[in-house]
Amino acid sequence: MMLRLVFSSLALLLVAQGVLAQEAERPPVSQCQLIAQALPQVQFASYNPTASVGGSVIPAQLQEDVTISFVGHSTFQIDTPGGVSIATDFNGWLRTSRTPDVVTMNKAHSSHYTMNPDPAIATVLQGWNEARPGEKIEHRIVVGDAYVRNVSTDIRSWGGEFEPNGNSIFIFEVAGLCIGHLGHLHHELTDAHYAEIGRLDIVMVPVDGGLTMGAESMSRTIKRLRSAVVLPMHRRGPIVDSFLAMFDDSFDIERSQNSGFTVSMRTLPKKPLILVLAGV
Repeated sequence: MMLRLVFSSLALLLVAQGVLAQEAERPPVSQCQLIAQALPQVQFASYNPTASVGGSVIPAQLQEDVTISFVGHSTFQIDTPGGVSIATDFNGWLRTSRTPDVVTMNKAHSSHYTMNPDPAIATVLQGWNEARPGEKIEHRIVVGDAYVRNVSTDIRSWGGEFEPNGNSIFIFEVAGLCIGHLGHLHHELTDAHYAEIGRLDIVMVPVDGGLTMGAESMSRTIKRLRSAVVLPMHRRGPIVDSFLAMFDDSFDIERSQNSGFTVSMRTLPKKPLILVLAGV
């Protein structure tokens, strides 16, 4: 009888360990991704990270403010309520105000990546698959109070042909906000891309007028994403005006005197805003 109980306990322990292992391997659930678009009254699942300050645990919903600053070209610095600093399209020579905890990169040109990032940067995420060119790279990672994931898109080479999965749209889920950086987007997105991206409250969009996509194609992409805040980047000459001209009065347009701003879920504008930060 005792031997049977030992075997039963061992079996239960092995089952429990198997369940825990499966849970550990399971990626975080995105609060931004459209996972059941066709179903009525669907609520998105989400995780609720916490932070500790002075020994007290502060619920994530009380940590609201995210600061976004334009550094240059297509690099933004995102500072989370929990103290995580993220730099987009990090090239190593555009300097952020502090050493980032996370950097994302895209392959298009040397102004979008570096092969020699500062060793002090804990998390470096390339938007292309260095080991298996042409195959998708997949990032699903939680750093502090930020969840970072990517959606692969194709990229146009200098010769004009397209290379599969050479670019990534990086999505940062922070304090309830869904923040997307389109990278060096060279083509309009498919329905599958939009489903994989999900909701973007804030989107960083290249407005060079041709090195990525023309103003008309890019504006169609932005209108479909229906983000609350649109942040132009990757400007060449007066192209930002061509991009702005594609939008009617259903969008507000603001040219800021500052290179950065602070935002939260509660302070998102009700009407879509194209915010041109200083330095763009």
